[in-house]
Amino acid sequence: MEQDSAGAPARASLLNDPKARGLFYQLVLIVALVTLGYVIVTNTIANLERQNIASGWGFLENTAGFGIIQSLFPYSETSSYGTALLVGLFNTILVAVVGIFFATIFGFVIGIARLSNNWVINRLAYCYVELVRNVPLLLQIFFWYFAVLRAVPGKREKWSLFDTFHLNIGGMRLPKPIWETGSHMIGIALIVAIIASVVVSNWARKRQEATGQQFPMFWTAVGLIVGLPFIAYLVMGMPMYWEHPNFVETGPILRRGFELNVGINVIPEFLALTAALAIYTAAFIAEIVRAGIQAVSHGQTEAAHALGLRNGPTLRLVVIPQAMRVIIPPLTSQYLNLTKNSSLAVAIAFPDLVSVGGTVLNQTGQAIEIIGIWMAVYLSLSLLTSAFMNWYNQRMALVER
Repeated sequence: MEQDSAGAPARASLLNDPKARGLFYQLVLIVALVTLGYVIVTNTIANLERQNIASGWGFLENTAGFGIIQSLFPYSETSSYGTALLVGLFNTILVAVVGIFFATIFGFVIGIARLSNNWVINRLAYCYVELVRNVPLLLQIFFWYFAVLRAVPGKREKWSLFDTFHLNIGGMRLPKPIWETGSHMIGIALIVAIIASVVVSNWARKRQEATGQQFPMFWTAVGLIVGLPFIAYLVMGMPMYWEHPNFVETGPILRRGFELNVGINVIPEFLALTAALAIYTAAFIAEIVRAGIQAVSHGQTEAAHALGLRNGPTLRLVVIPQAMRVIIPPLTSQYLNLTKNSSLAVAIAFPDLVSVGGTVLNQTGQAIEIIGIWMAVYLSLSLLTSAFMNWYNQRMALVER
């Protein structure tokens, strides 16, 4: 080791100190990024001023002046642009949630079917996956909207199921619940039932880990979630009834059809978009599920069979819990893709965030603000989805004893 004239160890040059070099390069990178951001912002502001394009967020309070065919809360043409964008946001979230729900169910069923020993089931699942995932999503949206939902009866006719669910070119008509005084107790009972189901599920899991004894958790949860609200419904004097769609079959032709604002109308744009997203994403989820199951050692299945478990309980209790460690990370990516792919709704005029935002942009010219809202919303939805799935992945991870 080198020493100075006093005999003390010589200090290394800052250029040769890894920590000093690292801090220097990080500082240079931060300065460069801040400078780049400043240049972009100042140039953008200058270009907007040069072209007389207004900027700011005041336009959100102005009257929208256009209608929206689907809204989850009251909206009219006299509402503001901000309200219109909220309608688009909630429609986007609705499509994402419903699409993820059905895509997960279809994907798991088809993925398990891909591993079936039954040749017919196996081949059908294989053909589904190869056909659906190799056809562009936009074409599938067009197929469901123009080929399928345009082939149903016109507005003066209908297809009915159990005389309760009706379908025509105007959409699907469903009964609408009408809540009366005291109906809030049904909601409270439902919340209590869900909490009770979670508590019982945790108890059943710990009991099974300690004793190996199973508890009929599924039917217990069904009984709680259905039974408690039904009891509250009876105790409160049945404070809810169903408003069924009313179809007028007689009279002048132009007056025939479903009455407006009676029952629930699920518009065909929503049906086509949700069906296409769920079916398309399910094909990818099926392959993820198949790969996850095949990643579990076959010895686990043989050991379960040696203990007397049948195929169904073996898959549910042994294989799937271990496969989830492999399934969850790529499954998260598919959830994110489905949420972002919902922006293709603009192709069939479904009023999602991008479609409504495009109308607002055309009317106001606030391109920077609208694009910023789009980016912030989809980034937030993606981060929230990733955070939830990461939390769930940690719960499913194996804990070494």
